Amino acid sequence: MAIDYDKLKNWDFGEIEQTYTTRDSILYALGLGLGADPMDERQLRFVYEDGMAALPTMSVVLGYPGFWLKDPETGVDWVKVLHGEQGIIVHKPLPAEGTVVGKTRITEIIDKGEGRGALILSERDVVDKASGDLLATLTSTTFARGDGGFGGPEGPSPKPHALPDRDPDEVCDLPTLPQAALIYRLSGDYNPLHADPKVATAAGFERPILHGLCTLGVAGHALLKTACGYDPARFRSMALRFSAPVYPGETIRTEIWRDDGVVSFRSRVVERDVVVLNNGRAEVA
Repeated sequence: MAIDYDKLKNWDFGEIEQTYTTRDSILYALGLGLGADPMDERQLRFVYEDGMAALPTMSVVLGYPGFWLKDPETGVDWVKVLHGEQGIIVHKPLPAEGTVVGKTRITEIIDKGEGRGALILSERDVVDKASGDLLATLTSTTFARGDGGFGGPEGPSPKPHALPDRDPDEVCDLPTLPQAALIYRLSGDYNPLHADPKVATAAGFERPILHGLCTLGVAGHALLKTACGYDPARFRSMALRFSAPVYPGETIRTEIWRDDGVVSFRSRVVERDVVVLNNGRAEVA
């Protein structure tokens, strides 16, 4: 079954209501590796209930409609789907606990041609149920490698953010735990690729890999630390491209460039010198 442009463009996700607690916020932060230094009180506020704050990147696990592309009615070959890009716009700091409503929509489907795949662009608003306040808007680009040539619009494709042509102004190294994926999956992504060695090797990896959104969260931690002084209220947005997987236990080095409130960044695995996140752009107060 090929993609039906109008059907997929108007896909009805419904509204996803989710209640989360401080325990969930702590678990998310632990999955990213916060609290590694027991004497760092700046990290402690994200993993300890006294004066608790939620990480800005936690919005990526809230109000998520699930792996909806697996529905055969989408016409998408879900086995060949890759998460290409992700963005977060923070409208208000996330409460450490509460009930939110996720509202997802498809904004465009770009046909790159037969044998070249398709790009599915989507947005999700995360809204506080009690107040009606818009907390975050999440943008995502999914690369459907097996679905080009369905007769949809050919562009324009999103252009990547260009990194400055100079040495980074700052570098932040953050280690990941060997069991990081097993912790992070408890925030809602139970794909066995991140837990089961047999599934990982069948997919071509030497062992289970870290979730892409966990790698994003580690980069978000680096930005929060270096550019925001661990103040979530200063974290306004981030967007990036996924370029390679991370194995749990590896160190993620985030290279950072500062230019008048705009922070450019990319992340690489130190042990293998492989860029895993690229073309990163963030805004901070």
